[in-house]
Amino acid sequence: MAEQQTVKKPVKIMETVLRDAHQSLIATRMTTEQMLPIIDKMDKVGYHAVECWGGATFDASLRFLKEDPWERLRKIRDGFKNTKLQMLFRGQNILGYRHYADDVVEYFVQKSIANGIDIIRIFDCLNDIRNLQTAVKAANKEKGHAQVALSYTLGDAYTLDYWMDMAKKIEDMGADSICIKDMAGLLVPYQATELVTALKSATKLPIQLHTHYTSGVAAMTYLKAVEAGCDIIDTAMSPFALGTSQPATEVMAETFRGTEFDPGFDQNLLSEIADYFRPMQEEALASGLLNPKVMGVNIKTLLYQVPGGMLSNLVSQLKEQGAEDKYYEVLEEVPRVRKDFGEPPLVTPSSQIVGTQAVLNVIMGERYKMCTKESKALLAGEYGQTVKPFNKEVQKKAIGDKEPITCRPADLLEPELDKIEAEMSQWKQQEEDVLTYALFPKVATEFFKYREAQKTKVDAAVADTKNKAYPV
Repeated sequence: MAEQQTVKKPVKIMETVLRDAHQSLIATRMTTEQMLPIIDKMDKVGYHAVECWGGATFDASLRFLKEDPWERLRKIRDGFKNTKLQMLFRGQNILGYRHYADDVVEYFVQKSIANGIDIIRIFDCLNDIRNLQTAVKAANKEKGHAQVALSYTLGDAYTLDYWMDMAKKIEDMGADSICIKDMAGLLVPYQATELVTALKSATKLPIQLHTHYTSGVAAMTYLKAVEAGCDIIDTAMSPFALGTSQPATEVMAETFRGTEFDPGFDQNLLSEIADYFRPMQEEALASGLLNPKVMGVNIKTLLYQVPGGMLSNLVSQLKEQGAEDKYYEVLEEVPRVRKDFGEPPLVTPSSQIVGTQAVLNVIMGERYKMCTKESKALLAGEYGQTVKPFNKEVQKKAIGDKEPITCRPADLLEPELDKIEAEMSQWKQQEEDVLTYALFPKVATEFFKYREAQKTKVDAAVADTKNKAYPV
């Protein structure tokens, strides 16, 4: 009898070392100059895509590195001749922390694609489909690949039926693919089998899985997900893998070697790329920028559903208040606040809102005695619709008799691009500067001043050189 041929279904791999990996481990401090020399080798690997922009990279570039994020994108685009570039986009929040009017969202998508982005991964912290529509339509219009990410979380409401229903809505919306975005490392291996199988039965769109190693199960989760039909996984080169980052690229490539899922990567090439990043990791460890604590396994993530970055935020908030002894009380308060707030996934900015409120509740000794303005905004419907209703008593305590909004929050926003442009016109050197200012007005203004000062220095140096060369 003839042997049955195994159909090859190589898993595609997206590399995160230029974005999420260093965001997760070293507070997004990798500079453009550190990235550029290795791009040529990375371009030969055969990645499905390289994630290199979006998320916190925009803010960190301006605020801490004094770099123009648009210039970074253009330089990376010049280097990658054969590989698609991907970014992370917070739906109606773009890369900022509030909802922006549709004209700003559309213009940002247009400029991201014009400057070199191929795939835009769009998510909403509440999984409110309405907050994704504008970005998806804009990506479609610009002929970009619109991927919608489902913020993965646990809770009574988040059944397989819920995820399947979401997948159908995303397909109907016109997205090109779906990502399961497991920001806290909550998806365990056999649940990944169930989830991927369910999504595959509900949609024809490719399924990508993104997770973090925080709880220690991520590589096994990838293995089971790929066996169940997951098309693409997100990994990071080993010096910036594991801990609160992703599973290692080399390890996952080796795991599937010789199987029907083999991505066909060259381990020697991957080894050379890892050798390039290793001194950066060692330097970050030596300087304290990379804290060994984030490299370990924290199984409490599964108990409290708190992402790694949120844990470190809680610790620093308690330190400031001189209340570090309240750490476990706060961790126990987080799920209670989350329930009161309609059980949202914990991802930027909902994770910060829930975490800060939990800290306040514990420190004040009375729940919701004091509410942050973000908590009030969430309970007033300003971020969108949660999967479960809010706790009515808590809502009343926070916003009083204010009528909560039920429409898509951005429907209440007037177009704002022209106003923003008029406000910052003195600094504008390129069209993209308007968007930089739109997202981070204060930080952008500081950066524009710095850029101006640098230009003045360069001009003075050039003039000085000319004068010496051609004395009057």
